[in-house]
Amino acid sequence: MRAFFLAIALIGTWNLGHADNQQSDLKLLRKKLIIAIGSSKTTDSLYNALNHLPNKTALTTAYMGALDALKAKHSWNPYSKIKYLDTSEKLMQQAVDADPHNIEILFMRFSIQHNVPGFLGFNKNLVSDREDMIAQLSRKNYGTADRELTISIIKFLIGSKRCTAAENEKLHKQLTAL
Repeated sequence: MRAFFLAIALIGTWNLGHADNQQSDLKLLRKKLIIAIGSSKTTDSLYNALNHLPNKTALTTAYMGALDALKAKHSWNPYSKIKYLDTSEKLMQQAVDADPHNIEILFMRFSIQHNVPGFLGFNKNLVSDREDMIAQLSRKNYGTADRELTISIIKFLIGSKRCTAAENEKLHKQLTAL
């Protein structure tokens, strides 16, 4: 699960519709996500801040889903863990439905599902998300992802050991081209 949270910390964009504040918001989000890995208070405060935003984008919804996964990580109660994971799954699906080919959203969902134990049943989209991300990367359709995020996605996919040998070969070539 730690790899997911480190990957999230490297995510390259945070689109809230405020172009002039986007860079400072992004820097603040990165710092808070890094802190949220080990702090339930930061997780909760960041979730509340995003939740109070008017006009949430698909990307904002995905971040909220990722923060629910962090809430599950921080919770000691097994029932609460499942409840948070269920909410995370619903928010991630809502985000994917709103922006189905956003590689950043797919990456967040893939990262969560990769790190949650398989027996819990929260891994339904691993294959389709992996295939879609690899297709987007092959087409250089990075969407909201900048170079740093694109590299993180490729490294995470390779490290996940969920790709075929052919997919890994493609990913290694794309990584060297960046």
